[in-house]
Amino acid sequence: MSPGTPPDRAAVPRFDLPEPDAFTRPYWDAAGEGRLLIRRCAACGRAHHYPREFCPYCWSEDVEWEPASGDATLYTWSVVHRNDLPPFGSRVPYVAAVVDLAEGPRMMTEVVECEPAALRVGMGLTVTFRGAEEVEGVEAVPVFRPLRLTGSETPGGAGKSPGAGFRPGNGLSAFAACGRVAPGP
Repeated sequence: MSPGTPPDRAAVPRFDLPEPDAFTRPYWDAAGEGRLLIRRCAACGRAHHYPREFCPYCWSEDVEWEPASGDATLYTWSVVHRNDLPPFGSRVPYVAAVVDLAEGPRMMTEVVECEPAALRVGMGLTVTFRGAEEVEGVEAVPVFRPLRLTGSETPGGAGKSPGAGFRPGNGLSAFAACGRVAPGP
């Protein structure tokens, strides 16, 4: 066990936790504070994720950290029913996903707080973080959950129930499975 390794992490190997280095430390520190960071290239202006020390589009090393909005849309997903690596086995089934961040980059992640049958390509998601609440001393990991729409944002309109505007094929997902209304395809 290395110095500073939490005892729980050393006793049972965990395959869902990052191993930060000096370069990625700002990313993981921000995640621990509930903020998602991306990298943006000053030379070509494009954002990218996963964090790299150079731009994957123009190869410039003039890249900086910037806060992301945390908003995303679901690009694709797969429901994982079996995974023997700790702690995934205790989480199955879970939704492994790729999301399009509002800033442009695609990101591999997990969708939480939603039944798989309610997922729709293009549905709105927002970032939340998992990890620090499970075991003290571990990095928080960004995961995504469906948007929570309220009031005038509710497709049924202000003062109406969240389901008031739902009709098959009108662009709203099967909201009941997520406990909220989320944009659909």
